[in-house]
Amino acid sequence: MGWVLMSERELQRVEVLSAVLAGRQTVTGAARLLSLSRRQAHRLIKAYRTDGASAVRHKARGRRSNRALSDGLRDLALTYVRESYSDFGPTLAAEMLRKHHQITLSRETLRTWMTAAGLWLSRRHRRVMHPPRLRRERLGELVQIDGSEHRWFEDRAGPCTLLVFIDDATGRLMQLRFVKSESAFSYFEALDGYLNRHGWPLAFYSDKHAVFRVAKTEAKGGQGMTQFGRALGELGIEILCANSSQAKGRVERANRTLQDRLVKELRLAGVSDIDGANAFVPGFMENFNAQFARDAIKSDDLHRELNLPGDRLSDILAWREQRYVGQHLALSYKRRRIILDESDLSLAAEGRYVEIYEFADGRLDVRFKGISLPYRSFDKDQRVTHTEIVENKRLSEVLAWVKERQDELRPPKVKTNSEKGGYVKTGRQSPGRKGLAARAGSRSGAAAPRPALGEAAAMVGVSAASPRPPSVQDGPTAP
Repeated sequence: MGWVLMSERELQRVEVLSAVLAGRQTVTGAARLLSLSRRQAHRLIKAYRTDGASAVRHKARGRRSNRALSDGLRDLALTYVRESYSDFGPTLAAEMLRKHHQITLSRETLRTWMTAAGLWLSRRHRRVMHPPRLRRERLGELVQIDGSEHRWFEDRAGPCTLLVFIDDATGRLMQLRFVKSESAFSYFEALDGYLNRHGWPLAFYSDKHAVFRVAKTEAKGGQGMTQFGRALGELGIEILCANSSQAKGRVERANRTLQDRLVKELRLAGVSDIDGANAFVPGFMENFNAQFARDAIKSDDLHRELNLPGDRLSDILAWREQRYVGQHLALSYKRRRIILDESDLSLAAEGRYVEIYEFADGRLDVRFKGISLPYRSFDKDQRVTHTEIVENKRLSEVLAWVKERQDELRPPKVKTNSEKGGYVKTGRQSPGRKGLAARAGSRSGAAAPRPALGEAAAMVGVSAASPRPPSVQDGPTAP
């Protein structure tokens, strides 16, 4: 006697039927336990007495399903998938087979066939494993930087961005700064605070944001580097870009922790604006580092002392571009017309390029051969032009600026059809129902009493002196 493969339900039936044959259970009780009729219970007992436990086992077990698709159809579908849809997912491949080859299959059936044939891997098997990266050995050897846009003040204010500088060797928060969005100027401000507090690190580690890296190789100007990269090059600091978010996982995990802890700390402190948050974060950083930072493998610090004068550092941390000086000593910069004051040096700059320094506070400085040139500025219409390219991380700030500009504009006056046709009101009233009734009365011989001369003059004076009430269609009055 060999082994019989049975399910849990079939084993329960064997146990109950054995009890009936042994006299420990009645047929009626067995039918109640098995949720069967008494007639079906008698049939099972008879079959069990004759063939044993195999009589209770389902007869279709181990046999091919009557509804199973043929092997030929499976081979044909997989052949089409190998030849034309090898990189398609099961859902799209099933659509293509139905559309182009008249083979109708469910996506789950095709998924099972493709998985068995090695043409498809599940999401779990397609997951890329990122091996852990060891920490750097010294403080200041590598500093990871990133910006995290979040509702840091919850419902008390709009969303903003937190710039995070964290040391890779120790996990210590080196700099936190709240800004409106990620931009070159916001990173300039954060870098200024970092350098004055810690000195020069060896390298920064960032993502591929446009602030750090020129994505287009054919980009004109900038010598293949961004303004932030140019500033770090002048300071002797290397900038490295991670190929994935997992590569800079230390700052990514810090962002997730700060979005929980710092948000609640700001709520308890009653901070609801960027300036107040920037004044709050130094104490938060000190407590955070005391609890979570660790010692580096080697004790020496690779930060170099900042030995630059203040004006030199501000010149480095500025947006710098070159502009051509045309006739009349004029040049254009960001929708602004700049006219240089006439002097020997400005006349020498005509027909040549000058360098424009734009600082974070909005100041502009035009320099030729390192010397500042006085100028007059004429602003054009400052607005966001149509089809302007806006980075995703700056979209919130740009939309808020657009809303402010639109709120400042006066609503346009909408003219009615009468105003468009040149109709001018005379002040006379239309007859209406009362006028028609008066005319009817005059025709019938009942003349209305005429007012006295003084009363008529008084009525005319009141009508002429009372102003016409403004209507919605009149629009705003001219200043």
